[in-house]
Amino acid sequence: MRIAAVGDVHLGTDSVGALRPALAELPHRADVLLLAGDLTRHGTVDEARVVAMEFVDVGVPVLAVLGNHDHHSDAEVEIAKLLTDHGITVLEGESAVVHVHGQTVGVAGTKGFGGGFTGKCASVFGERQMREFASHSVDLAQSLHEALTELHTDVTVALTHYSPVTDTLHGEPREIYPFLGSYLLGEAIDDCGADLALHGHAHAGTERGTTPGGTRVRNVAQPVIRAAFAVYDLHPAPADD
Repeated sequence: MRIAAVGDVHLGTDSVGALRPALAELPHRADVLLLAGDLTRHGTVDEARVVAMEFVDVGVPVLAVLGNHDHHSDAEVEIAKLLTDHGITVLEGESAVVHVHGQTVGVAGTKGFGGGFTGKCASVFGERQMREFASHSVDLAQSLHEALTELHTDVTVALTHYSPVTDTLHGEPREIYPFLGSYLLGEAIDDCGADLALHGHAHAGTERGTTPGGTRVRNVAQPVIRAAFAVYDLHPAPADD
């Protein structure tokens, strides 16, 4: 199965047609396209209309999570509905199954959130603002766990905007790691199992990483992959006799 993915395309109202020429290759190169958030610049509905028109009818199923930019104008509900109306499946603590050549790809998705990584992370303690910050990360990691648990597919992919590991953050200032991801996402992935984890958000990070449990992690932020999308080949495990 060929999984195409990209995040952090940051389309604005002046981006009409920016990706369509490259996306014309998709049906020949991939079976599904996953969008790892930050699809807009400022999270406006007008920008989301451009996103919808760029990714509608590209010849393969398209699934997405939103990112922090897509939440900036507090229009994330409207953005998700607009994309859904154009045939793009938007996941937030949910899963979806795509049928590919007689096999199934399960995608569990959430925006995720920051909070940091083992030994250097925020905790649900102290001021209300800190408790709310840390609790949001806990809640979305739990929603990813629940979405992954629902899947019983040939191939499983975890799709987030924030990173589940530090591996793919190398290149970013270490001081901002707590704002780029959370180890709780990685724990959810390892606890439930996945064949691949995809995220964006870390523009100055690196592409390849691994969870502590051995799941491949790929940072598909467009400034990292430097292409309209990257393609990853996944091979379902053979059925037991």
